Amino acid sequence: MPILNDDNRDTVFAVMRRSIEQGLDNGSSYIPDSAEYPSPLNDKYAVFVTLKLKDNLRGCIGTTEAQMPLVEAVAYYAHAAAFSDPRFRPLSADEYPDVEISLSILTPTTPMQFDDEQDLVSQLRPDIDGLIIEKDTRRATFLPVVWESLGQPHLFLAELKRKAGIRVDEAPDHAWRYTAEYYS
Repeated sequence: MPILNDDNRDTVFAVMRRSIEQGLDNGSSYIPDSAEYPSPLNDKYAVFVTLKLKDNLRGCIGTTEAQMPLVEAVAYYAHAAAFSDPRFRPLSADEYPDVEISLSILTPTTPMQFDDEQDLVSQLRPDIDGLIIEKDTRRATFLPVVWESLGQPHLFLAELKRKAGIRVDEAPDHAWRYTAEYYS
């Protein structure tokens, strides 16, 4: 059963839009009172908010650990994706009407046991797994939706290593998998 029903989905997207609009108006994020919202919007979830403009990534920020109620998390990360993603300049009012917002609600992470990189690659489940890798202090994640553009497990891991700043000839020390429900 999905985490969000249609009504809750609409509410969550309204909160994300309100947070971005408030950021455009005065620079601050909307801070909802979670007590005013029903469960599961009060339950804690790990989330990522992704913004696209003309099918191109325009911002994506979130967390792999459930730290706050869902309604607060989507407000916070929608604002962050619009205005604080270091890969992009802050979203402008001119861009906002054309921005597509999507939400990934993550399951808790599960550590993966692997002997070497090939073993790790063989365990990946395309279109299902999100992946976090770590080598020393370098760490990065790809959401399950990234499989759409990197459909092969070896490519998925290679690009994730590049994102983390891990050399091609280095294997990650640690890896965790998770799944996600995707809403757009």
